[in-house]
Amino acid sequence: MRHRAKRSLGQNFLVDANLQHKIVDAVGAGAADEVLEIGPGKGALTRHMVDRVGRLVLVELDDRLADHLAERYGEREKVEVVHGDVLKVDLQAYLRDPAKTLVVGNIPYNITTPIIFRLLERPRPASIVLMVQDEVADRVVAPVGSKAYGALSVGVRSVASVERLFKVGRGAFRPVPGVDSAVIRITPFRPEPIDIEEEVALRTLVRAAFQWRRKQLRKILRDHPDLGIDPEGIERALQSAGAQPADRPERVDPEGFVAMARSLFG
Repeated sequence: MRHRAKRSLGQNFLVDANLQHKIVDAVGAGAADEVLEIGPGKGALTRHMVDRVGRLVLVELDDRLADHLAERYGEREKVEVVHGDVLKVDLQAYLRDPAKTLVVGNIPYNITTPIIFRLLERPRPASIVLMVQDEVADRVVAPVGSKAYGALSVGVRSVASVERLFKVGRGAFRPVPGVDSAVIRITPFRPEPIDIEEEVALRTLVRAAFQWRRKQLRKILRDHPDLGIDPEGIERALQSAGAQPADRPERVDPEGFVAMARSLFG
């Protein structure tokens, strides 16, 4: 179909057939699997999956593209087209077993982080394969202590493992974006490493820490308005993470942040 990409929706359509196959292969879905595709667009990935998976749920925001997908695949019993915003749609309502679902998507650059954290809401899927901006992929997989390591790195890797699978040059898209992309695989941990209350506490701690990333941990824990920890609690938290008072947040690995959250808010 002919469809002019909408800049407001961050649309860049993947036109490289070899890369389409490569992404679908990375999902690894078979006849027994349910797949959730985020932002299928013109169906570049959809057309390669529809005859090889057990069930396919397509979530598309664009009115015209959603209509096109419904017209093309709506008669198929194992395909469900959901016209809506992935950040607002009740995804679980359309999935038979959310914890076993495989997710794939070429997601808009401007809302990448919100989508990642939406997909990591409980119950988390079995696997998430996403095309993201190359710089975002760098941040997700960044080593502890590097400049790219931050709240996104910790937020994802405290509940899942992450692999950077391959890079995708900007020339693989139409229209051509101004940056390169990369495909990553996020695999949520089983069983869950932290309970819901600990996870809420962890988000608060990580957000506060990296808002003040140039400050020392002791000052962050003591003075940040979302924390305000007493000296005894600070000492206990630092010991639990194996951290020093003068360390900055990027020196603490995801497991260390989990330990600190448990110590402070458990």
